[in-house]
Amino acid sequence: MGADNRRILRRVGRAAAITGAVGAAGLVYASVIERNWFRLRRYELPLLPPGSPRLRILHLSDAHLTPDRKMLIEWIRGLEAHEPDLVVNTGDSLAHPDAVGPFTEALGPLLDRPGAFVYGSNDLFSPQPKNPARYLWRTSKNDYSKRRVPDLPWRELGEAMSGAGWLDLNNRRGGLEAGGLDIALAGVHDSHIKLDRYEEVAGPADPSADLRLGVLHSPEPSNLDRFSADGYQLLLAGHTHGGQLCLPFYGTLVTNCGIDRRRAWGLHEYGDAWLHVSGGLGTSPYAPVRFCCRPEASLLDLVASS
Repeated sequence: MGADNRRILRRVGRAAAITGAVGAAGLVYASVIERNWFRLRRYELPLLPPGSPRLRILHLSDAHLTPDRKMLIEWIRGLEAHEPDLVVNTGDSLAHPDAVGPFTEALGPLLDRPGAFVYGSNDLFSPQPKNPARYLWRTSKNDYSKRRVPDLPWRELGEAMSGAGWLDLNNRRGGLEAGGLDIALAGVHDSHIKLDRYEEVAGPADPSADLRLGVLHSPEPSNLDRFSADGYQLLLAGHTHGGQLCLPFYGTLVTNCGIDRRRAWGLHEYGDAWLHVSGGLGTSPYAPVRFCCRPEASLLDLVASS
């Protein structure tokens, strides 16, 4: 072998070694650092009638909790310090059969506040090993087509929240008082597993309420359109994980549902309503990484309109 060929091979070897080292460092960062680098997003939105007091909503979603996620449990528990008037959980709270106790431990004193919830698919069906990269070309809807019997304790999860007085909004309507305001709510079960039944909550939202709130797990446009048309002012959803694996300067690659990439997380106008999609707090235990997409909860400060 000539000297030139040996030099080329050495350069290729060095490049491969550098690429491998960068990839390994990125994996460590995504799985150890960013996955546990929780943040609280804050928004202010003038939605309430003139003269109304401020209403602070804490939006939680997609904890995908396993009993060993101690840092996540403690971080959620610490959110009580922000004194929300209303807590809304948009599902996928569980990722383990023994996670109901740890999840209620995480909520802690938040359960003493007014609240509402819907389920996500992973509150009913346990996560399965799979190649997470396939979300780049398909959604996970087909993953549940042959799984008809839930294997996670979703009933116990619901009983823990509804027993504390939180509204179960899975294909239901309801009302509650929070922060001195009357709030009309409606929600649907997870469209990702075809359990949403909007027809059961259809109809104009109560026009006399101080706030009209729509709650769903997956932000499918077909349901968002109907919530907006029925007069719900603020729609809360999760499911997307904000993309979970994002690219710098580009953002979300896929949403795993019908919503567009631009609205994969955060607060956006949607028809005549506002839509907030939470980037979520957890990951599947079989894909325990986040990249350029930190885990999050959100505080939405609703104030009087001018």
